[in-house]
Amino acid sequence: MDCSGLAPRPAPRRAPLPSGPSALAVTSLPPAAWRGARAGGGGERQREAAASGGGSAMFQTLYNYFWWERLWLPANLTWADLEDRDGRVYAKASDLYITLPLAFLFLVVRHLFETYVATPLAGLLNVKEKIRLKATPNAVLEKFYAATTKHPKQADVEMLSKKSGCTVRQVERWFRRRRNQDRPSLLKKFREASWRFTFYLIAFIAGMAVIVDKPWFYDLREVWKGYPIQSMLPSQYWYYMIELSFYWSLLFSIASDVKRKDFKEQIIHHVATIILISFSWFANYIRAGTLIMALHDSSDYLLESAKMFNYAGWRNTCNNIFIVFAAVFIVTRLVILPFWIMHCTVVYPLDLYPAFFGYYFFNFMMVVLQSLHIFWAYLIIRMAQKFITGKVVEDERSDREETDNSEEEEEAAKNGPLSNGHPVLNNNHRKTD
Repeated sequence: MDCSGLAPRPAPRRAPLPSGPSALAVTSLPPAAWRGARAGGGGERQREAAASGGGSAMFQTLYNYFWWERLWLPANLTWADLEDRDGRVYAKASDLYITLPLAFLFLVVRHLFETYVATPLAGLLNVKEKIRLKATPNAVLEKFYAATTKHPKQADVEMLSKKSGCTVRQVERWFRRRRNQDRPSLLKKFREASWRFTFYLIAFIAGMAVIVDKPWFYDLREVWKGYPIQSMLPSQYWYYMIELSFYWSLLFSIASDVKRKDFKEQIIHHVATIILISFSWFANYIRAGTLIMALHDSSDYLLESAKMFNYAGWRNTCNNIFIVFAAVFIVTRLVILPFWIMHCTVVYPLDLYPAFFGYYFFNFMMVVLQSLHIFWAYLIIRMAQKFITGKVVEDERSDREETDNSEEEEEAAKNGPLSNGHPVLNNNHRKTD
């Protein structure tokens, strides 16, 4: 067990920052001192600003404000205290630059995975598509659909009926079919769930391997022992880089991914997660960060696997996994996270140092994340109630497929459903997401 970061260190002393270029080489002066230096006239900082131009001076001022030590670190500590020395390595902001190219690499790997792994797997599990009748081309209706709304009101339907020369029923049917055309295919949903299941499962196993042998996994007070002079382990570095890169890739691809009713909440979740992971790295909250990431990964892979079996029509398997997922989600997100982890980040640090901006900011973002967990727990409980009462379990966040009643049923009876784009015989599964 490598616990080199637990060794006691002498009391931190304020040291001058290096003058050379560095990702964290910033001044320890408070903003008032900077303003005084600029207003005094004749000072070196003023001459540098005049030489480099007003734009550069403004950038430097914003840079100094952003990296002001009182925002990120407790009192009496400077960035110099977290510089590598004596074989100890500490987290640096410049370490996170690699996560952006890694995020694009994740997108490439995802495309290859979905093409060469998830698609054949869908065929093996007999993931079947249902026929979707296409809306007949109509310039008037298409223009209204694209520019105004996909769900016209009754007055709009009557107006469009007159303009297009169609009956009211034909206009309503056209919009139903047009909306169905825009809905993602079952294969697309299966491939996306397969990719996320694979990542979350591997991330959870890797995360447990990173933290299970550490003392702070069993005693949360160890999270803050020696803070912030806690050196970084290589396993912690890679765990952070991979997790952050993955969430960047989710944010980059969210516009093309399957959109659900909680689309806005998903964006908030991804942004809050990226901010939390980045901030915990900057402020050296690494021990707490690894616990939080592993806790989240513990239930996510269960949800994605339940979706995969749902798309394949394996109802009993899907329902059983969903019950396990619901139990793990509620225990980890509504019990362990608020009453253990958040208690650790809110209460224990105050025994070591006075509260500072970073302390408040980190815990505020934790509250945002917890609010999303409560919202999703509400949806999960609704789904669990349907399962207990014998109703079909559906994803409460998804839109349901719209039908044209007898006309669509007659057409489907003639042609049959599709399996990966090919007609198949006998498909009695009702697909819901």
